[in-house]
Amino acid sequence: MKIAVVGLGIIGGSYCKAIKKYTDHYVIGINRSPLPLEKALKCGAIDKIGSADDLSDIDIVILGVYPGAAVDFIRKNGDKIKKGAIVTDTSGIKTEICDDLTALSKEFGFTFVGVHPMAGKEKNGFDVSDGDLYKNASCIIVPCGADDESVKKVADFNLSIGFGGIKITTPEEHDRMIAFTSQLPHVLACAYVLSPNCMNHKGFSAGSYRDVSRVANINAELWSELFMENKAPLLKELETLIKNIRDIEDAISKDDKEKLMSLLQKGHEIKEALGE
Repeated sequence: MKIAVVGLGIIGGSYCKAIKKYTDHYVIGINRSPLPLEKALKCGAIDKIGSADDLSDIDIVILGVYPGAAVDFIRKNGDKIKKGAIVTDTSGIKTEICDDLTALSKEFGFTFVGVHPMAGKEKNGFDVSDGDLYKNASCIIVPCGADDESVKKVADFNLSIGFGGIKITTPEEHDRMIAFTSQLPHVLACAYVLSPNCMNHKGFSAGSYRDVSRVANINAELWSELFMENKAPLLKELETLIKNIRDIEDAISKDDKEKLMSLLQKGHEIKEALGE
């Protein structure tokens, strides 16, 4: 197939590298700034530096840009996309972007299938992209009304570049679960390192500090967009987290050891039951 990857940051760049490493597909790169494209061409991650004008000959378009930018790119260039081509995104939110891109797919005659690769790093940019970033990772697919054949084609393609499994879901379930598994930990990590004690942690910290603070090394622009566009599910998860913290705080402040032990034991039992 001929594949266009729009946006050559860590996600799009890793798609390019994985496609060239594990398949024989032809890849063109499209990016706002030229330097990542030049690096990608030089290292063999893409076959050609392209532009929106190349989309008329592309089978799959992968949008490796922020959610709003993905919609804007298609709104501006949808008329250039080959009829019947498949467009996928890589966004960490789905309800809003699926509504927009599904409507645009009907307007311009392509098929949209939502995709969320469950992989990444704390750092960003093409320089940290990796052809094995997706190795054994979960790939979430949100069909958004696409036909079964297109969904299977997207699933098979992602499995071919290293993903370990496919999870098919709805936009609503995706955003609800991602609020818990991805967005809430980033909120927690950022809130944690905002403590004035954080700057003096060296010599006092070990694995617990590293585990909780790791994802605080955050892309503020991207994650602000993701948080705001998934507002309702994330606020619900924050409400639950704050209640649980308040319950522990209340037990400590009242010297209620039995209640405190009960709360901590419940957390232990949940984690143990998951086998993780």
